[in-house]
Amino acid sequence: MEIHPRTPADLDACVEALAAVHAADRYPVDWPADPARWLTPDGVIGAWIAVEDGAVLGHVALTRDMEVTRLYVAPAARGRGLAARLLGTVRSAARGPVRLEVSAEGRAAIALYERSGWRRTATTRATWRDTTGEPAVLHHYVSPPAQEDNENSFL
Repeated sequence: MEIHPRTPADLDACVEALAAVHAADRYPVDWPADPARWLTPDGVIGAWIAVEDGAVLGHVALTRDMEVTRLYVAPAARGRGLAARLLGTVRSAARGPVRLEVSAEGRAAIALYERSGWRRTATTRATWRDTTGEPAVLHHYVSPPAQEDNENSFL
């Protein structure tokens, strides 16, 4: 399994993996009209994928505001540490801490972040609805301090 920067040629495979995640977890809650565009929201400065045998197993993106977004791991590839590796890739590329938000429904993701030293900084209500139809509860996190000085960062 390797992690590398996402290219436009990867988007169809990313959408295929996202469809499997949506079927299993309803992430995103509402399937986007243009899922390839959804994977690249305004402000994205980098995106990476985990690939094995030509299949996309996971995805993550980083915005210019140093926010992690569009992180997912295909159901068949879970339990292998891919989410942590994708987050590590983003953190290695960024200068300083990165942030993310996660729906309170994402219990496995929350457990990963907290186990990995991410610190919850706030809890808010989203403008979009969760799987129950209520405004989503969002937990906001900041990454733990870097272990290295990130001299190889590009951002």
